[in-house]
Amino acid sequence: MQGRLKQPALFSGRGEIRIGRSTIGVWPSPFFLNGYAHIEAREVTAKIVIGANSHLNNNAVLIAERSSISIGDNTLIGHNFSAYDSDFHCLEPSLRSSGLQQSQAVSIGSNVFIGADVTVLKGVCIGDNSVIANGSIVNSDIPENVVAGGIPAKILRTLA
Repeated sequence: MQGRLKQPALFSGRGEIRIGRSTIGVWPSPFFLNGYAHIEAREVTAKIVIGANSHLNNNAVLIAERSSISIGDNTLIGHNFSAYDSDFHCLEPSLRSSGLQQSQAVSIGSNVFIGADVTVLKGVCIGDNSVIANGSIVNSDIPENVVAGGIPAKILRTLA
């Protein structure tokens, strides 16, 4: 890790975690004193990569089960952010404990601004220079140079 930790963080799993010259945790900011970042590359095939000069605010959770989560350079992410490459259990009741759930990569581009309390789900790609509004749940791709928000997140406008 080349970055700076400004909040306690738990790094776990059997996969690969690479963090460029970025910052995890912010002071002064909400939740600085009552939480921690959780970054987990669960299985040996899992990979989490955070580019250079990106900032993840307090209480970020990134869990890559079998695939990957990547965050580009110069990206700003608000507090209580979550990104997951898996549902972690099959939806079919008889298969929930089978371990057969699918993982799909999550890709967050460069120069992206993600507000507080945002969740990004498996298989999502957020394009460069985009903005994701506070409280959004992103379950499908967001192209570059747009503002998106809502549950589920939809394109609200294009950036110049």
